[in-house]
Amino acid sequence: MKILALEPFYGGSHKAFIDGCAEHSKHDWTVLTLPPFKWKWRMRHSAVTFAQQANALVQNGEKFDLLFCTDMLPLAEFKGLVDRSIANLPSILYFHENQLTYPVQVEKERDLHFAISNFISMQAADHIWFNSTFHKNEFFVALKKMLKRMPNDQMLGQLLDSEKKTSTFPQAINENKHNRETFCSPVHIGWVARWEFDKNPELFFSVLQKLQAKGIAFKLSVIGEQFKNSPSIFNKAKELFKNEIVNFGYIDSYDEYQRTLTDLDIVISTADHEFFGISIMEAIDSGVYPLLPQKLSYPELLKLDTSPENSKFFYNSSEKDLLNKLTKLIYSFNNGTVSYTLQEIAESYYWSNIGALLDNSLEILPKN
Repeated sequence: MKILALEPFYGGSHKAFIDGCAEHSKHDWTVLTLPPFKWKWRMRHSAVTFAQQANALVQNGEKFDLLFCTDMLPLAEFKGLVDRSIANLPSILYFHENQLTYPVQVEKERDLHFAISNFISMQAADHIWFNSTFHKNEFFVALKKMLKRMPNDQMLGQLLDSEKKTSTFPQAINENKHNRETFCSPVHIGWVARWEFDKNPELFFSVLQKLQAKGIAFKLSVIGEQFKNSPSIFNKAKELFKNEIVNFGYIDSYDEYQRTLTDLDIVISTADHEFFGISIMEAIDSGVYPLLPQKLSYPELLKLDTSPENSKFFYNSSEKDLLNKLTKLIYSFNNGTVSYTLQEIAESYYWSNIGALLDNSLEILPKN
Protein backbone atom coordinates (compact mmCIF):
# COMPACT_ATOMS: atom_id res chain seq x y z
CA MET A 1 0.00 0.00 0.00
CA LYS A 2 1.28 3.50 -0.88
CA ILE A 3 0.37 6.11 1.72
CA LEU A 4 0.56 9.88 1.38
CA ALA A 5 1.04 11.44 4.83
CA LEU A 6 0.70 15.15 5.62
CA GLU A 7 2.11 16.67 8.82
CA PRO A 8 1.72 20.47 9.06
CA PHE A 9 3.62 20.69 12.38
CA TYR A 10 6.69 18.49 12.02
CA GLY A 11 8.19 18.65 15.50
CA GLY A 12 8.03 17.05 18.93
CA SER A 13 5.55 14.21 19.29
CA HIS A 14 4.09 14.94 15.83
CA LYS A 15 7.48 14.33 14.22
CA ALA A 16 8.23 11.28 16.33
CA PHE A 17 4.87 9.71 15.47
CA ILE A 18 4.89 10.25 11.70
CA ASP A 19 8.55 9.22 11.44
CA GLY A 20 7.78 6.11 13.47
CA CYS A 21 4.85 5.24 11.23
CA ALA A 22 6.99 5.51 8.11
CA GLU A 23 9.85 3.55 9.66
CA HIS A 24 7.95 0.72 11.33
CA SER A 25 5.13 0.14 8.85
CA LYS A 26 5.62 -2.39 6.08
CA HIS A 27 3.80 -0.03 3.71
CA ASP A 28 5.36 2.70 1.57
CA TRP A 29 4.94 6.15 3.18
CA THR A 30 5.52 9.47 1.40
CA VAL A 31 5.60 12.15 4.10
CA LEU A 32 5.11 15.86 3.38
CA THR A 33 5.89 18.21 6.27
CA LEU A 34 5.99 21.84 7.38
CA PRO A 35 8.20 23.36 10.13
CA PRO A 36 6.98 23.19 13.77
CA PHE A 37 6.33 26.83 14.59
CA LYS A 38 3.53 29.41 14.21
CA TRP A 39 0.86 26.70 14.44
CA LYS A 40 -1.97 29.07 13.54
CA TRP A 41 -0.32 29.87 10.23
CA ARG A 42 0.28 26.18 9.64
CA MET A 43 -3.44 25.52 10.02
CA ARG A 44 -4.35 28.42 7.75
CA HIS A 45 -2.01 27.74 4.83
CA SER A 46 -1.11 24.03 4.99
CA ALA A 47 -4.01 22.99 2.74
CA VAL A 48 -2.77 25.23 -0.07
CA THR A 49 0.90 24.32 0.37
CA PHE A 50 0.31 20.58 0.59
CA ALA A 51 -2.11 20.62 -2.35
CA GLN A 52 0.60 22.20 -4.50
CA GLN A 53 3.15 19.62 -3.36
CA ALA A 54 0.77 16.69 -3.80
CA ASN A 55 -0.25 17.88 -7.25
CA ALA A 56 3.41 17.97 -8.24
CA LEU A 57 3.75 14.34 -7.14
CA VAL A 58 0.74 13.38 -9.25
CA GLN A 59 2.19 15.18 -12.26
CA ASN A 60 5.36 13.13 -11.80
CA GLY A 61 3.32 9.94 -12.02
CA GLU A 62 2.95 9.10 -8.32
CA LYS A 63 -0.11 7.13 -7.27
CA PHE A 64 -1.35 6.49 -3.74
CA ASP A 65 -3.80 4.19 -1.98
CA LEU A 66 -4.45 6.09 1.28
CA LEU A 67 -4.26 9.62 2.67
CA PHE A 68 -3.05 10.07 6.27
CA CYS A 69 -3.08 13.50 7.89
CA THR A 70 -3.05 15.08 11.33
CA ASP A 71 -5.32 17.54 13.09
CA MET A 72 -3.58 20.76 12.04
CA LEU A 73 -4.51 20.20 8.39
CA PRO A 74 -7.85 21.67 7.19
CA LEU A 75 -8.70 18.47 5.37
CA ALA A 76 -11.80 19.70 3.56
CA GLU A 77 -9.87 22.65 2.11
CA PHE A 78 -7.06 20.35 1.04
CA LYS A 79 -9.46 17.99 -0.73
CA GLY A 80 -11.00 20.93 -2.56
CA LEU A 81 -7.62 22.05 -3.89
CA VAL A 82 -5.82 18.83 -4.67
CA ASP A 83 -6.02 16.56 -7.74
CA ARG A 84 -9.06 14.27 -7.73
CA SER A 85 -6.83 11.18 -7.57
CA ILE A 86 -5.72 12.36 -4.11
CA ALA A 87 -9.01 13.91 -2.95
CA ASN A 88 -10.87 10.64 -3.58
CA LEU A 89 -8.49 8.49 -1.54
CA PRO A 90 -9.73 6.93 1.69
CA SER A 91 -8.46 9.23 4.43
CA ILE A 92 -7.43 8.99 8.08
CA LEU A 93 -7.42 12.08 10.29
CA TYR A 94 -5.21 11.63 13.38
CA PHE A 95 -5.73 13.85 16.43
CA HIS A 96 -2.62 14.54 18.51
CA GLU A 97 -4.54 17.43 20.07
CA ASN A 98 -7.57 19.54 19.26
CA GLN A 99 -8.17 23.27 19.31
CA LEU A 100 -11.26 23.16 21.51
CA THR A 101 -9.98 21.51 24.70
CA TYR A 102 -6.28 22.30 24.32
CA PRO A 103 -5.57 24.68 27.23
CA VAL A 104 -5.35 28.43 26.72
CA GLN A 105 -4.44 30.83 29.51
CA VAL A 106 -7.54 32.98 28.94
CA GLU A 107 -10.54 30.92 27.78
CA LYS A 108 -12.35 33.96 26.38
CA GLU A 109 -9.46 34.44 23.97
CA ARG A 110 -9.80 30.98 22.42
CA ASP A 111 -10.23 31.29 18.66
CA LEU A 112 -13.13 28.94 17.86
CA HIS A 113 -12.30 29.19 14.17
CA PHE A 114 -9.65 26.54 14.72
CA ALA A 115 -12.00 24.29 16.68
CA ILE A 116 -14.56 24.52 13.87
CA SER A 117 -11.78 23.78 11.39
CA ASN A 118 -11.11 20.54 13.33
CA PHE A 119 -14.82 19.70 13.17
CA ILE A 120 -15.05 20.34 9.42
CA SER A 121 -11.95 18.22 8.84
CA MET A 122 -13.75 15.40 10.63
CA GLN A 123 -16.61 15.68 8.13
CA ALA A 124 -14.13 15.31 5.27
CA ALA A 125 -12.32 12.30 6.77
CA ASP A 126 -13.31 8.68 6.26
CA HIS A 127 -11.70 7.55 9.51
CA ILE A 128 -10.82 9.56 12.62
CA TRP A 129 -8.19 8.36 15.10
CA PHE A 130 -7.50 9.88 18.52
CA ASN A 131 -4.34 9.16 20.51
CA SER A 132 -6.35 8.27 23.63
CA THR A 133 -9.92 7.50 24.60
CA PHE A 134 -9.72 10.29 27.17
CA HIS A 135 -8.86 12.77 24.41
CA LYS A 136 -11.66 11.52 22.18
CA ASN A 137 -14.31 11.66 24.89
CA GLU A 138 -13.28 15.08 26.19
CA PHE A 139 -13.31 16.54 22.68
CA PHE A 140 -16.75 15.23 21.74
CA VAL A 141 -18.30 16.48 24.99
CA ALA A 142 -16.84 19.96 24.43
CA LEU A 143 -17.73 19.92 20.73
CA LYS A 144 -21.37 19.14 21.47
CA LYS A 145 -21.51 22.06 23.91
CA MET A 146 -19.95 24.38 21.32
CA LEU A 147 -22.32 23.35 18.54
CA LYS A 148 -25.35 23.88 20.78
CA ARG A 149 -24.33 27.53 21.04
CA MET A 150 -24.98 27.99 17.33
CA PRO A 151 -28.19 29.98 16.58
CA ASN A 152 -29.44 27.37 14.09
CA ASP A 153 -28.37 24.24 12.21
CA GLN A 154 -26.34 23.00 15.16
CA MET A 155 -25.00 20.05 13.12
CA LEU A 156 -25.55 17.51 15.88
CA GLY A 157 -26.33 14.92 13.22
CA GLN A 158 -22.90 15.49 11.66
CA LEU A 159 -21.39 15.20 15.11
CA LEU A 160 -23.01 11.80 15.58
CA ASP A 161 -21.77 10.71 12.15
CA SER A 162 -18.24 11.73 13.14
CA GLU A 163 -18.42 9.73 16.36
CA LYS A 164 -19.36 6.61 14.39
CA LYS A 165 -16.15 6.74 12.37
CA THR A 166 -13.90 7.48 15.33
CA SER A 167 -11.50 5.12 17.10
CA THR A 168 -8.40 5.27 19.28
CA PHE A 169 -4.85 4.59 18.14
CA PRO A 170 -2.03 5.13 20.65
CA GLN A 171 1.24 6.91 20.18
CA ALA A 172 4.45 4.93 20.60
CA ILE A 173 7.88 5.08 22.22
CA ASN A 174 11.36 3.86 21.38
CA GLU A 175 12.78 1.27 23.76
CA ASN A 176 15.47 2.70 26.03
CA LYS A 177 18.62 0.62 25.39
CA HIS A 178 20.63 2.24 28.18
CA ASN A 179 21.19 0.29 31.37
CA ARG A 180 19.36 1.46 34.48
CA GLU A 181 21.55 3.33 36.96
CA THR A 182 21.88 1.79 40.43
CA PHE A 183 20.04 3.77 43.09
CA CYS A 184 22.31 6.11 45.00
CA SER A 185 20.89 8.36 47.72
CA PRO A 186 19.60 11.04 47.61
CA VAL A 187 16.61 10.23 45.42
CA HIS A 188 16.66 11.80 41.95
CA ILE A 189 13.37 13.52 40.96
CA GLY A 190 12.56 14.43 37.36
CA TRP A 191 10.34 16.84 35.44
CA VAL A 192 10.04 15.65 31.82
CA ALA A 193 7.13 17.76 30.54
CA ARG A 194 6.99 20.82 28.31
CA TRP A 195 7.81 24.03 30.16
CA GLU A 196 4.31 25.48 29.84
CA PHE A 197 1.52 26.68 32.08
CA ASP A 198 -0.78 23.71 31.38
CA LYS A 199 1.72 21.38 33.05
CA ASN A 200 1.29 23.34 36.32
CA PRO A 201 4.97 23.81 37.23
CA GLU A 202 3.99 25.99 40.20
CA LEU A 203 2.58 22.94 41.98
CA PHE A 204 5.66 20.86 41.17
CA PHE A 205 8.14 23.38 42.53
CA SER A 206 5.95 24.25 45.52
CA VAL A 207 6.03 20.63 46.64
CA LEU A 208 9.81 20.50 46.21
CA GLN A 209 10.19 23.64 48.33
CA LYS A 210 8.25 21.90 51.09
CA LEU A 211 10.62 18.93 50.83
CA GLN A 212 13.49 21.37 51.31
CA ALA A 213 11.77 22.88 54.34
CA LYS A 214 11.44 19.39 55.84
CA GLY A 215 15.15 18.80 55.31
CA ILE A 216 14.52 15.92 52.88
CA ALA A 217 17.45 15.58 50.49
CA PHE A 218 16.90 15.03 46.76
CA LYS A 219 18.49 15.61 43.39
CA LEU A 220 16.56 17.30 40.59
CA SER A 221 16.51 17.21 36.79
CA VAL A 222 14.18 19.58 34.96
CA ILE A 223 14.16 18.57 31.31
CA GLY A 224 11.55 18.64 28.58
CA GLU A 225 10.93 21.05 25.73
CA GLN A 226 11.10 24.73 26.60
CA PHE A 227 9.98 27.84 24.75
CA LYS A 228 10.79 31.54 24.52
CA ASN A 229 7.85 32.44 26.76
CA SER A 230 8.10 29.63 29.30
CA PRO A 231 6.60 30.41 32.74
CA SER A 232 8.86 32.55 34.93
CA ILE A 233 8.74 29.95 37.72
CA PHE A 234 11.43 27.98 35.89
CA ASN A 235 13.95 30.82 36.23
CA LYS A 236 13.09 31.12 39.92
CA ALA A 237 13.44 27.37 40.37
CA LYS A 238 16.93 27.41 38.89
CA GLU A 239 18.00 29.58 41.81
CA LEU A 240 15.81 27.94 44.47
CA PHE A 241 17.16 24.47 43.73
CA LYS A 242 20.71 25.32 42.66
CA ASN A 243 22.12 22.84 45.17
CA GLU A 244 19.85 19.99 44.00
CA ILE A 245 19.92 20.48 40.21
CA VAL A 246 21.71 17.87 38.09
CA ASN A 247 20.16 18.72 34.71
CA PHE A 248 18.24 21.87 33.84
CA GLY A 249 17.05 22.49 30.28
CA TYR A 250 16.11 20.71 27.08
CA ILE A 251 18.38 17.85 26.00
CA ASP A 252 18.89 18.01 22.23
CA SER A 253 20.33 14.52 21.81
CA TYR A 254 17.66 11.84 22.05
CA ASP A 255 20.30 9.29 23.07
CA GLU A 256 21.47 11.56 25.89
CA TYR A 257 17.85 12.16 26.88
CA GLN A 258 17.27 8.42 27.21
CA ARG A 259 20.49 8.03 29.20
CA THR A 260 19.38 10.84 31.53
CA LEU A 261 16.05 9.10 32.14
CA THR A 262 17.86 6.01 33.45
CA ASP A 263 19.46 8.19 36.14
CA LEU A 264 16.08 9.33 37.53
CA ASP A 265 14.30 7.56 40.38
CA ILE A 266 10.94 9.35 40.43
CA VAL A 267 9.11 11.24 37.68
CA ILE A 268 6.30 13.56 38.70
CA SER A 269 3.51 15.03 36.62
CA THR A 270 1.46 17.95 37.90
CA ALA A 271 -0.27 18.43 34.55
CA ASP A 272 -3.67 20.03 34.13
CA HIS A 273 -3.62 18.84 30.52
CA GLU A 274 -2.42 15.62 28.91
CA PHE A 275 -3.92 13.97 25.84
CA PHE A 276 -1.45 11.06 25.89
CA GLY A 277 1.81 11.26 27.88
CA ILE A 278 4.79 10.08 25.81
CA SER A 279 7.49 11.49 28.11
CA ILE A 280 5.93 9.79 31.14
CA MET A 281 5.83 6.45 29.35
CA GLU A 282 9.44 6.91 28.19
CA ALA A 283 10.41 7.47 31.83
CA ILE A 284 8.48 4.39 32.93
CA ASP A 285 10.27 2.35 30.27
CA SER A 286 13.54 3.61 31.76
CA GLY A 287 12.62 2.16 35.16
CA VAL A 288 11.51 5.44 36.74
CA TYR A 289 8.73 5.40 39.35
CA PRO A 290 5.81 7.62 38.19
CA LEU A 291 3.73 9.77 40.51
CA LEU A 292 0.81 11.13 38.50
CA PRO A 293 -2.51 12.93 39.02
CA GLN A 294 -5.36 10.43 38.81
CA LYS A 295 -7.05 12.14 35.89
CA LEU A 296 -6.55 13.07 32.21
CA SER A 297 -5.05 10.29 30.07
CA TYR A 298 -2.87 8.84 32.85
CA PRO A 299 -5.17 6.06 34.17
CA GLU A 300 -5.67 4.93 30.57
CA LEU A 301 -1.93 5.17 29.83
CA LEU A 302 -1.05 2.96 32.80
CA LYS A 303 -4.00 0.66 32.06
CA LEU A 304 -5.29 1.17 35.59
CA ASP A 305 -8.19 -1.19 35.08
CA THR A 306 -5.89 -4.16 34.46
CA SER A 307 -4.13 -4.16 37.83
CA PRO A 308 -5.11 -2.77 41.25
CA GLU A 309 -1.39 -2.25 41.87
CA ASN A 310 -1.36 0.62 39.40
CA SER A 311 -3.29 2.80 41.84
CA LYS A 312 -0.16 3.35 43.94
CA PHE A 313 1.27 5.51 41.17
CA PHE A 314 -1.44 8.19 41.50
CA TYR A 315 -2.31 11.09 43.77
CA ASN A 316 -5.59 13.02 43.94
CA SER A 317 -4.26 16.19 42.22
CA SER A 318 -3.92 18.15 45.47
CA GLU A 319 -0.64 19.53 46.76
CA LYS A 320 -1.21 17.89 50.14
CA ASP A 321 -1.66 14.41 48.69
CA LEU A 322 1.29 14.78 46.31
CA LEU A 323 3.55 15.93 49.13
CA ASN A 324 2.46 13.11 51.42
CA LYS A 325 2.88 10.39 48.80
CA LEU A 326 6.17 11.78 47.54
CA THR A 327 7.56 11.99 51.08
CA LYS A 328 6.60 8.36 51.79
CA LEU A 329 8.02 7.27 48.43
CA ILE A 330 11.36 8.95 49.13
CA TYR A 331 11.57 7.19 52.49
CA SER A 332 10.85 3.89 50.73
CA PHE A 333 13.65 4.51 48.26
CA ASN A 334 16.06 5.41 51.04
CA ASN A 335 15.07 2.30 53.00
CA GLY A 336 15.35 0.04 49.97
CA THR A 337 11.72 -1.05 50.15
CA VAL A 338 10.52 0.18 46.73
CA SER A 339 9.44 -2.73 44.57
CA TYR A 340 7.46 -2.29 41.37
CA THR A 341 7.47 -2.93 37.67
CA LEU A 342 5.56 -1.30 34.85
CA GLN A 343 7.86 -2.70 32.17
CA GLU A 344 5.13 -4.82 30.60
CA ILE A 345 2.93 -1.74 30.19
CA ALA A 346 5.80 0.24 28.66
CA GLU A 347 6.61 -2.57 26.23
CA SER A 348 3.07 -2.49 24.87
CA TYR A 349 3.86 1.01 23.54
CA TYR A 350 7.12 0.05 21.79
CA TRP A 351 7.18 0.77 18.09
CA SER A 352 7.85 -2.92 17.48
CA ASN A 353 4.30 -3.53 18.77
CA ILE A 354 2.59 -0.34 17.62
CA GLY A 355 4.00 -0.71 14.08
CA ALA A 356 2.34 -4.10 13.72
CA LEU A 357 -0.88 -2.70 15.19
CA LEU A 358 -0.72 0.18 12.69
CA ASP A 359 -0.42 -2.11 9.69
CA ASN A 360 -3.25 -4.30 10.92
CA SER A 361 -5.44 -1.24 11.51
CA LEU A 362 -4.71 0.08 8.02
CA GLU A 363 -5.40 -3.22 6.32
CA ILE A 364 -8.82 -3.78 7.90
CA LEU A 365 -10.11 -0.31 7.00
CA PRO A 366 -13.24 -0.38 4.83
CA LYS A 367 -12.40 0.65 1.29
CA ASN A 368 -14.15 3.63 -0.34
